[in-house]
Amino acid sequence: MTATTREQAPVAFDTDGAELRTREIGGDFTVAFVRFDKGVDMSPAFKGLPDDLCTCPHWGYVLKGKVKMHTRDGDTFYSAGEAFYWAPGHAPEAVEDTEYIDFSPTAEFDAVVKHVAAQLA
Repeated sequence: MTATTREQAPVAFDTDGAELRTREIGGDFTVAFVRFDKGVDMSPAFKGLPDDLCTCPHWGYVLKGKVKMHTRDGDTFYSAGEAFYWAPGHAPEAVEDTEYIDFSPTAEFDAVVKHVAAQLA
């Protein structure tokens, strides 16, 4: 078995009010610890991906705050205390200071993180 904490997970990016820490756990899955300051919109970081949206599925839990998820079908809000599944085709925007944890297939997630990190650089 594998376990990790936010502090143990390496930083994938930390810029402009957005922080992502990740660690592969359980074989083909990666856990992500995400923090966004109020107003952070990640949409521009997905430009160049299909539909300019994240192409990876995520299962997780909102620890703090509220996030608006932009999708091809419209926007949906997720608040602290809610578990979620986000299908491919989304981009988060923090309505409040937000923290969440999610689990994603490693190969798909790594490709998206690499793209986003390059966009933020």
